[in-house]
Amino acid sequence: MHWLETGLKRIMLVLGCLGVFVIYGGFFYLLFSGRSTAAINWFYLISPWLCIFFGLSKSQQHQVIQWFLDKFNSKH
Repeated sequence: MHWLETGLKRIMLVLGCLGVFVIYGGFFYLLFSGRSTAAINWFYLISPWLCIFFGLSKSQQHQVIQWFLDKFNSKH
């Protein structure tokens, strides 16, 4: 079963990376061409990042969470 989990994580990582390019490419195309981006829900912009996050290993996921906590808890 370890091979199944590893394979699914890789698929999620690849699909997440492709999703970032496709979804953000379309978003910026609409934005810079002057067309309305109202049809793009905010969840569409965040969903590829969720795929990337869940495609990472457990230790990498913990490092990402720690990075966010450090980033938002820092006193500048």
